[in-house]
Amino acid sequence: MTAPGTPAGAPAADTDDLDVEEALALVREPHREPQDDGAARPPGGPAVRQPAERHTATPWPHAREIAARAARTARAHGRQGTADSSAGDRRAPVSVPLGDALGLVLAAPLDALTDLPSFDTSAMDGWAVAGPGPWQVREEGVLAGHAQPESLTDGVAVRIATGARVPADTTAVLRTEHGRTDAQGRLHPTREMSHGQDIRPRGQECRTGDQLLPVGTLVTPAVLGLAAAAGYDTVTVVPRPGVEVLILGDELLTEGLPHDGLIRDALGPMLPPWLRALGADVVAVRRIGDDARALRKAVTASRADLVITTGGTAAGPVDHVHPVLERVGAELLVDGVKVRPGHPMLLARTKEHQHLVGLPGNPLAAVSGLLTLAEPLLRTLAARPAPEPYTLPLKEAVQGHPYDTRLIPVVLRGDHAVPLHYNGPAMLRGIAAADALAVVPPGGARQGEEAELLDLPWATAGIGVCFT
Repeated sequence: MTAPGTPAGAPAADTDDLDVEEALALVREPHREPQDDGAARPPGGPAVRQPAERHTATPWPHAREIAARAARTARAHGRQGTADSSAGDRRAPVSVPLGDALGLVLAAPLDALTDLPSFDTSAMDGWAVAGPGPWQVREEGVLAGHAQPESLTDGVAVRIATGARVPADTTAVLRTEHGRTDAQGRLHPTREMSHGQDIRPRGQECRTGDQLLPVGTLVTPAVLGLAAAAGYDTVTVVPRPGVEVLILGDELLTEGLPHDGLIRDALGPMLPPWLRALGADVVAVRRIGDDARALRKAVTASRADLVITTGGTAAGPVDHVHPVLERVGAELLVDGVKVRPGHPMLLARTKEHQHLVGLPGNPLAAVSGLLTLAEPLLRTLAARPAPEPYTLPLKEAVQGHPYDTRLIPVVLRGDHAVPLHYNGPAMLRGIAAADALAVVPPGGARQGEEAELLDLPWATAGIGVCFT
């Protein structure tokens, strides 16, 4: 959704590739809405704009706070129910099988359904022994998964496997490597033993009714293991937020090489797996093109928690996002962010329980919008904990924007963050090799200066890495 003469998806007022004077001029220029009929662009000139009120973009940290707050409001409406009963039901806690719970957040405590272990068990392979040695060894052994074995009497031992039920009156378990048998077949310890050694007593880990994990716990593989050990087949969790992705732009190809002014769509393949890695359920990906009517129909018909659009957030003749939001009565919460790339991103409340994040069309600018607005909104909807902020010193100095935050792809090397090249708004070469994005404040950062880092979900080896 770009004007003639503009790189596909490029925001009309992005200053990343301008010199300082040009950037300052654009920063001072007020944001204006396009004419409703799609104003023409004079050849080589700027888009024709209608007079509008002066617009001030939202500071980057504040924009992220607004996105999280918007999600909290939507969750509250979901819990209380709305006129659209399905909206309230969608955000209500759900019971899911353990195999489907990875990456979700517990909406009910995980309480022990039984003692763990539920009977005295052997912690090692060896012999269950009674009384002081030496011991006469029974012929039959005790294996895991079998019924309660015959009790022991003093001076008697029995072979036992790890996890097997310990016979009644057992004094201790003698490990295989700590015992020897003499010529008469009697068992002797090769080191001192203590009463109860290598026996896991019933209830050692928990008793029935104990709280194992509280509400708000992120379900990791270890949590799944604990739930299964405790006897759970399902867990109660906060459901994944549903996301619908609307790909805008007539200039986008879905296959083959770019040709005749057409370019490959990078966002269609990139956004759905990225959104899944952020914990979302991508319910649909639709290609709308530069069609205001189709965009309006798609937005009003969507029942997703979040609608994501790509491109069309500036003020060009085919940038339809702002006019469509106005026509559907949406409330603009963020209209432009003081960040580069990605300045013309936006966040709107389209329904009481639904939001729309408008991403710029340039690929790295879209990534910026994804991490600035979509990530905190989705994380809060899913009740996932916010990542702990951390910083690392920059290996090299990074040039800053006069007034805006910059997000720069970096790789992590030892105790430093190394800035990557190819970080222009239309480039993906840098972010494809990156471990994180460095948050560079207005004015830039010196070599060795600490910079806040935004981890990429697959670079943290976290459970959010789910691309299918």
